[in-house]
Amino acid sequence: MKKTLLTLTIGLLLMGCVKTDNPFFEAYKNKYGAPPFDKIKNEHYMPAFKEGIKQHQAEIDSIVNNPQAPTFDNTIAAMDFSGDLLKKVSSVFFNLYSCNTNEGMEKIAIEITPILSEHNDNIYLNEKLFARVKTLYDNRTKLGLTAEQNRLLEKYHRNFIRSGAALNPEQKTKLRAINKELGLAQLAFGKNVLDETNSYKKIVDKEADLAGLPESVRQAASEAAKAAGKKGKWLFTTQKASFIPVLQYSENRDLRKELLMAYSTRGNHDNASDNKAVINKIMKLRTQKAQLLGFATSADFILDDTMAKTPSAVYSLLKTVWTPALAKAKEEAYDLQKLMDAEGKGEKLEPWDWWYYSEKLRKAKYDLEEEALKPYFKLENVRQGVFDLATKLYGLKFKKLTDMPLYNPDVEVFEVSDADGSLIGILYTDYFPRAGKRAGAWMNNITDQYFKDGVNHRPIICNIGNFTKPTADKPSLLNMDEVETMFHEFGHALHGLLTQCTYPSLSGTSVSRDFVELPSQVMENWCWEPEVMKTYARHYKTDELIPQKLIDKIQLAGTFNQGFINTELLAASFLDMDYHTIKDTANIDVNAFENASLKRMGMIPEIIVRYRSTYFNHIFSGEYCAGYYSYTWAAVLDADAFQAFKETGDIYNPKVATAFRKKLLERGDTDDPMKLYRDFRGANPNPDALLKKRGLK
Repeated sequence: MKKTLLTLTIGLLLMGCVKTDNPFFEAYKNKYGAPPFDKIKNEHYMPAFKEGIKQHQAEIDSIVNNPQAPTFDNTIAAMDFSGDLLKKVSSVFFNLYSCNTNEGMEKIAIEITPILSEHNDNIYLNEKLFARVKTLYDNRTKLGLTAEQNRLLEKYHRNFIRSGAALNPEQKTKLRAINKELGLAQLAFGKNVLDETNSYKKIVDKEADLAGLPESVRQAASEAAKAAGKKGKWLFTTQKASFIPVLQYSENRDLRKELLMAYSTRGNHDNASDNKAVINKIMKLRTQKAQLLGFATSADFILDDTMAKTPSAVYSLLKTVWTPALAKAKEEAYDLQKLMDAEGKGEKLEPWDWWYYSEKLRKAKYDLEEEALKPYFKLENVRQGVFDLATKLYGLKFKKLTDMPLYNPDVEVFEVSDADGSLIGILYTDYFPRAGKRAGAWMNNITDQYFKDGVNHRPIICNIGNFTKPTADKPSLLNMDEVETMFHEFGHALHGLLTQCTYPSLSGTSVSRDFVELPSQVMENWCWEPEVMKTYARHYKTDELIPQKLIDKIQLAGTFNQGFINTELLAASFLDMDYHTIKDTANIDVNAFENASLKRMGMIPEIIVRYRSTYFNHIFSGEYCAGYYSYTWAAVLDADAFQAFKETGDIYNPKVATAFRKKLLERGDTDDPMKLYRDFRGANPNPDALLKKRGLK
């Protein structure tokens, strides 16, 4: 590749021949290639972004202007391995922007987003570059490519087409403008949700208003109030770890209602953080983009590159599960109303009552209270249980590293090695809520895995959560949902860690949205298995193993409340699809649209959709637009995949585990996902496995 003055300068910077105090311009000195988080400051990002873009563009120009005929190596592979500096700064910035942001980073995000959009368009709308890609694609059967190389070539060709490479000049100009506006609108949506989440603080100053709340919940609220300068009071927020226990246990119905409504109306207050106009802008731009690229709706455009392929296939799957789930939810609502009637208050079941009375019903039916389980779910023990599961299934070993640079004191780092001692990768865990972290849980890459010049570059992975925080005299004690979430996100981490691909764009979780949830959701199947629980469920004070009678109760209650859980999840999936099958870009009355969507699907009023429009980050700020259904799509796969273990009578079956690792986890996006699944299972997934697992059949 032809050297330019720019690339030479960058090379000198990386070799240390030019003095600089910007950590991104130096090779990371950590032996794992981990970023020096303790040295990175806000002022380092923009210079690194700009230099990274220049360097990347110079590499792209060298590919475009190469006088030699296009080959896989000088075009496709060259593109995939290009842009190291830009990847370096982008991965750090956007990881921290989601979990450790500040006002300075928010300003940087607004500045850099349209610049990155333009840079991406400069690559994918480059006619000469596309001509080289198209020449290779049209002759791909004659090139003698490996299966992985052919997959990468097809992926690049598809990405160019989907990015507008085949449009005329006028259409390309319009697309560039849409992409810039869309990036900023999505950024604004996420910022508004974070601002709304951080701004709400419910101060309780009368202890009588805390009736029914366990001591651990009161203590956490007291410490939160003290930290906010409200000593002697109790503070609750719209973070789930704060308000869900109130919904479950508080006898104060007004408090339950206030907290649920505060959570479920975020972004819908007609203030500076209101998201209704932002949703209109996002949907207008997405619809225009899809139609510009030849698709009727944005759902048609997005799904064309997934396993589902079409909106009709998605709606069909959702309805298959929705019908029995809704019937189950109606039965549950009837049972809860009977509990309320027995109290003689004359109250009708409302959404802020569901958690409270379902907890009472669980106690009545199974003699099981979630609060009685939490002492056995110390966060560190659950995490060790997850690690032990990975050891039993895949032979992995975990070693805590105490000398790694961290971006926040809550973060811990682990070296992950294979059974033979070889390095698998590095795992960062970051589990507690804070003002600079968006809600939810997720996995991110800091570096990708790939092979280059005979070296297998191993990945650096992050698992992020917003779990119950420790208090002054208690460690973090998880509820059942948080336990499942830890197993889930670690499944994503395994997908990223175990990958063995040649090219970065195919490695790890770089798969279609409705396939990426399989490795995560399948892990949830293990967490309540008695054999697995006995590896992590120990009382935080006595170290006593969870009693068998509690394990038995958990098993008996395994499908409890599944009508509610599936209905609120599926309702969000329907809402997502209804937005993204819009053809008309005229103004949307967001609240009316949402209500009409819920009415059309037959949603019962006692349940609130899991994500209402104005804080639905997954689809309006994240990567799940027209893709929230993927949790259900992948659930069909994961239920069927776990049966491969159950059928052998051994949930740790080494033969099945090896097949799952080799045929799915290590393969990334190197083949069609359904083919990968069939190679593992020997057949297409059976949807009945999901319905039976969830007690819906």
